[in-house]
Amino acid sequence: MPRGSRDTGIKDNWKCILICLAMSLANCQYGYDTATIGGFQAMVGFLKVYGYQDKKAKIGWNIATTPQQLISSFLNIGTIIGVVCTHLWGRQFGRRPSIWLASLLSFAAAGLQIGTDQLVGLYFGRILIGVSNGFFITFANVYTAEVSPPHLRAPIVSFFGIWVSIGSILGATANNFSKEYSSKLAYQIPLASLFAIPFCLSLLVIFIPESPRWLLVQGRDDEAKVALKRLRGKSFQGKENLLEEEFLEMQRGIHEELEMKSGSVFTDMFKGSDLRRTIICFAVILSHSSSGIWLIIGYGTFFFQMAGVDKPFMATILKSFMGLMGVFLGMSLSYRTIGRRFSMLLGHGGSAVFMLGMGIAASVSQNSKESGKAILACALMWYFVYNGFSGAMSWPVANELVSSRLRVVTIGVGTGINYVFAWLVSFTTPYFINSKELNWGAKVAYIWAASNAITFVFLYFFLPEMRGRSLEEIDELFQNRVPRREFPNYHCLSGERAHEQALKNAGIAEAEAEKKMEVERREVAV
Repeated sequence: MPRGSRDTGIKDNWKCILICLAMSLANCQYGYDTATIGGFQAMVGFLKVYGYQDKKAKIGWNIATTPQQLISSFLNIGTIIGVVCTHLWGRQFGRRPSIWLASLLSFAAAGLQIGTDQLVGLYFGRILIGVSNGFFITFANVYTAEVSPPHLRAPIVSFFGIWVSIGSILGATANNFSKEYSSKLAYQIPLASLFAIPFCLSLLVIFIPESPRWLLVQGRDDEAKVALKRLRGKSFQGKENLLEEEFLEMQRGIHEELEMKSGSVFTDMFKGSDLRRTIICFAVILSHSSSGIWLIIGYGTFFFQMAGVDKPFMATILKSFMGLMGVFLGMSLSYRTIGRRFSMLLGHGGSAVFMLGMGIAASVSQNSKESGKAILACALMWYFVYNGFSGAMSWPVANELVSSRLRVVTIGVGTGINYVFAWLVSFTTPYFINSKELNWGAKVAYIWAASNAITFVFLYFFLPEMRGRSLEEIDELFQNRVPRREFPNYHCLSGERAHEQALKNAGIAEAEAEKKMEVERREVAV
């Protein structure tokens, strides 16, 4: 029986989808936070506390380059710290407790940023919320990748993009309504809203089962089977042998991984077939920084303001809305039509084109209304294409690329490296766009046009297509060193072995039941 018989529909998997949707809510906090802090630097109320008066600035206030750098870059430093700690924490405590810890850190960070009026306090709050974001991003996306049915994994893990976009819209909307305050309330109101998401998430996680694959790695096989039953709900009703088949495939894959263990997880990432997986995984995660996303989400409102856009706060809301529409389109296409590889290539190819368009518009006529409109149009299309295809697809792809035993540490290290580059981008961008420094404005987009083109070339030559494969089949493909071009048509044996074992177990159970009945009949006869 082919593995495709386990490919039940969306309606049958509604329970697992809702569970993953709830866990992915963690990404909403990340989107909300980055949207709000990007808008604070264009608020009079914020600049009165942390900036200075500047008659040349459009709103009469400006912020020095150093605080501007540190406010955004300390978030990335905190995220680096968070993802470095994910393996040490997650190895012992699992996915659910990790979300609770991240929520607690988020509460503390929001409270600190609201209560302080000193840059030191603000910086520490940014680091702390970065740590919580590192936990949120890593564990929410690892969890959804591990528990999703193979044929629904791409759209389910792409909930990341939906929640980030919703968070960005909410954050930008909160900024737009509070920007008119000339007091601290201008930024304290959006910051106060940061309590809502982790509070809701903390309650939802109570009802979410632990990842079966994490439980199997811990040797808790019986608990893993119970968790898988809860996740699959009634999708295999009347076909319990298919649930047994999926569990056995999972169990066999995890046990084979553990048998192959030769050292620490940090060294195993770079040995044998895992080296190839780690390199491609890192490249996919680093595609976030190479896309230019930190130019838009870290300095979006300020960037639009410097580029001559008439309504920079409304432009930021519209940008987030376009990103959300892109994710919906990308999810629907990835479910039935296009694969991971094509989505990643389309995302970075389109990003290169629209970043180039922004640079050209700024070069032809900088700071004019016409160039502002052209820059805004290219920025909106860039966010639509990147967020909908590469941005949303990169997390399912990155999680699929690595084995279950190494997933958290590989994703954590890759995310940490990504945020080192994100910190570098956040730290250097003000030199390029600030009127007091190089004053490039939107011409900085030339850099990101080139980096997107380089990313496109790498993915074209090295990223395989993994659509529709179970995580255990992907393990088999890499362990057998299958070339990239042969991934879609390679015949995997993982599902067949699990099916054979399930039939064998069913036969044994049936024979034991008949034997028991025969014994009972004899006892009755006697």
